[in-house]
Amino acid sequence: MRASLIQIAVDPGESVESRRQRAASLVREQAGADLVVLPELWPVGAFAYELFATEAEPLEGPTYEVMSKAASDAGVWLHAGSVVERASGTGSTASDGPLYNTSLVFSPTGELARVYRKIHRFGFDKGEAVMMAAGTELVTVPLPDATLGLATCYDLRFPELFRGLVDAGADVLVVAAGWPERRRAHWTLLAQARAVENQAYVLAVGSSGTHAGVEQAGHSIVVDPWGEVLAEAGAAEEVLTVDLDPSKVATTREQFPALKDRVLGLPAPR
Repeated sequence: MRASLIQIAVDPGESVESRRQRAASLVREQAGADLVVLPELWPVGAFAYELFATEAEPLEGPTYEVMSKAASDAGVWLHAGSVVERASGTGSTASDGPLYNTSLVFSPTGELARVYRKIHRFGFDKGEAVMMAAGTELVTVPLPDATLGLATCYDLRFPELFRGLVDAGADVLVVAAGWPERRRAHWTLLAQARAVENQAYVLAVGSSGTHAGVEQAGHSIVVDPWGEVLAEAGAAEEVLTVDLDPSKVATTREQFPALKDRVLGLPAPR
């Protein structure tokens, strides 16, 4: 299975619509891949909080339309990263609904296959944590040769989410992120840890450039089920393409069956 991770640059001088069209062109250039992945909130920037409300879009909004066509044109499974989704409200206007950090996955025919709303929101008492609602569902995506488990950025710090995805059948864990450069060491470490403990591939794609003055880490990374780094990008805009062997997940779990030794339902400490 060939996967292409598009580490797109977010430049505050580029309009959202211009970046949509540029991202679509990059997706089309990956024709021949099986899976293409974009980062978190690349249309606006993961830290551009002041743009969240003004650039929010319905689920089937402008990014949906552009990415659906790009997936169909390229004939690829497309994880289109995430957008600021404005969900339907309960009041009289469309603008009163909650915001979500929402990932869209399209089939090679351009159909929307899955939606994942980010569960763990970053910011503690500010930013995304107070501006956006939390998702409540784990999401997997069955592909012909593998099953994807979806996560977004800050989710990477919560191993129980990934255990849940593996229990649901995921063998390729996809993390779309807008990870800051100042915590890049954590990005690499956590991506490898999630791969090792779950004996699964991890495809972690970040963005480059700056989001509201926050320098992005870049360094998108692909890790195999043994924790070996198969490929890693630099800091600039880059497309990272890697061939994966889906059978390696089953082989790894058979050779070192650690998942079978999990002890569940441990009692609380006294």
